[in-house]
Amino acid sequence: MTAARLRAWLLRVWVALVFGFLMLPVVVIALASFSRTSYLTVPPRGLTFHWFTKVLGDAEYLHAIGFSLLLALVATVGAVGAGVAASFALIRRRVPGGALVSALLNAPLVFPAVVVGVALLQFYAMVHLNGTFVGLAFAHMVITVPYVVRAVTASLQGIDPELEHAARVLGASGPIAFFTVTLPLIRPGVAAGALFAFIVSFDNVPVSIFLLGAGQMTLPVKIFAAIEYGVDPSIAAISTLLIVLTGVGLAVAERWIGFHRFV
Repeated sequence: MTAARLRAWLLRVWVALVFGFLMLPVVVIALASFSRTSYLTVPPRGLTFHWFTKVLGDAEYLHAIGFSLLLALVATVGAVGAGVAASFALIRRRVPGGALVSALLNAPLVFPAVVVGVALLQFYAMVHLNGTFVGLAFAHMVITVPYVVRAVTASLQGIDPELEHAARVLGASGPIAFFTVTLPLIRPGVAAGALFAFIVSFDNVPVSIFLLGAGQMTLPVKIFAAIEYGVDPSIAAISTLLIVLTGVGLAVAERWIGFHRFV
């Protein structure tokens, strides 16, 4: 075996070990969700779907799932609208203080989420938005806009602006040129940003836990609260469902958009 082949073989082994290590928690959670015991155990003692039916038949979990989906959808729509507009202005227009604006848009990625949650809680208390769905949705927009901005900015930087100028020369107005020429070309970036925004919003705990009002409960916060009183296989079951649905969503998005061409 030549040195080059040996290095290639060792690299494949190393990648497989790293991938296996990263996937180990997922495998453990998935196995624990099928156990017949009332506590987490791996390998599972017997196989049952009882914990899945228990979770899907629990009104509190169903309410939390519905609320999380609605919140993530609203936050994603708002984040995509604001993020696309901000990215287009920063890349295609000369915005005064553009570097500062870009830094402010990406600030939620730098600050710890707990700090963002406490800051928004204090701000909402002053403007009387604490405990409202509008305030919670706006907070999720704040923490998800950076993902849209980064993805859309990367797409816009790879597109020749002369294509849009050509549409303008042929008589298209600015909005028409954007929606018929630029937007289709940056579709992978918009889709990637929207996907990341939805996942981040749906999965958020540190910000949501400070801003939830009476009668409001997201699924991640519900799981976090349930763990406080002990961990049973129902937590593993709902976690397994989230993992599967996320994987299916990513596979569908890759099939539809082709993120491999974007990255």
